[in-house]
Amino acid sequence: MNINTQKTAYPILAAIAVAHLLNDLLQAVIPAMYPQLEQRYSLSMAQVGIITLCFQLSASIFQPLVGSYTDKRPQPFSQLVGMFFSAVGIAVLAYAPSYGWVLIAVTLVGIGSSIFHPEASRIAFFASGGKRSLAQSIFQIGGNTGTALAPLLIAWIVIPNGQQHILWFLTFAFLAKIILFYIAIWRKAVLKEIKNTPKKAIILPDLTQKQINKSIVILLVLIFSKYFYTAGITSYFQFYTIKKFGLTEVQAQVYLFYFLIAAAIGTLLGGFFGDKFGRKYVIWFSILGAAPFTLALPYVGLELTAVFVVIIGLVISSAFPAILVYAQELLPKKLGMVSGLFYGFAFGMGGLGSAVLGFMADKTGIEYVYQVCSFLPLIGLIAYFLPDLRRK
Repeated sequence: MNINTQKTAYPILAAIAVAHLLNDLLQAVIPAMYPQLEQRYSLSMAQVGIITLCFQLSASIFQPLVGSYTDKRPQPFSQLVGMFFSAVGIAVLAYAPSYGWVLIAVTLVGIGSSIFHPEASRIAFFASGGKRSLAQSIFQIGGNTGTALAPLLIAWIVIPNGQQHILWFLTFAFLAKIILFYIAIWRKAVLKEIKNTPKKAIILPDLTQKQINKSIVILLVLIFSKYFYTAGITSYFQFYTIKKFGLTEVQAQVYLFYFLIAAAIGTLLGGFFGDKFGRKYVIWFSILGAAPFTLALPYVGLELTAVFVVIIGLVISSAFPAILVYAQELLPKKLGMVSGLFYGFAFGMGGLGSAVLGFMADKTGIEYVYQVCSFLPLIGLIAYFLPDLRRK
């Protein structure tokens, strides 16, 4: 296989984006199933939050460890192992006889995710040909599109037919394995070329170690702001629209789809503008720019809710590719560890946010949750303290 890592490998970026779509589609089955799981197992909002916590913790804890290990010992075929775990989790969820088995199922899917993301993000980096934000956004739009499709597929396939019809989603796992095998062959060829090519100096940021550490902390706080808020949307927006506006279950899934598909588009735009104008400014605009709409969302009617949730999805989602690439440029020698850390922290904050907001919803009501969460994007003000990266 002829490999040129100096040019953007668009076929590989397309393949890893589709694989990300299929991986995150399987993950997104979990929150899309919440109304059905709540009814079947008679769950409280806190128990719904615990489902997300188990999934996100299993997806987050292992990611930095997997990334750090594969930085030192590359494993081109590791993503196939991750997809196996996800497929087993989906199969268990289809036949889960109790709430405890649901927790086991989502934990297996989370483990699969933790194996998939560090290596997939590294592949996007190597296939970028220098267009790193664009590559990450193409990679991310795949995942966001998969997340957006899950509620619609659940509404069409599972809600009319029953929980066991989740097994149809194993078709996506099989397709993902075929694509990941193709990517693994390319990755193996890249590793062989790197081994046979004289090593080039790694471009380092012109910052002190203290500045790098401070920047990493700021980026993680921004991840907290973004994912704690989006956890409130992905986990509870269906319940919110059903309770406040009297929507049916299928209609509520469609409103969640509005947010998720807007997030997919926003991710692509964020990557493009990150390469063009600088990642710091995209981060600044993305998280803080959503604040006026998150603050207004709890107080508007059904039509404006649809409009505002689309705007929020577009704006707030554009940050992640820029944040991840910014972090990779801060620590260019630890790509897998950095990718695992940030994906893991994002999932962890999503899980923690879902659990906390679930307990809050039980105590105070679902509408109050959105009033409290509306202030979270204001934390984006700390993006002001990120340095402009210069490299040496």
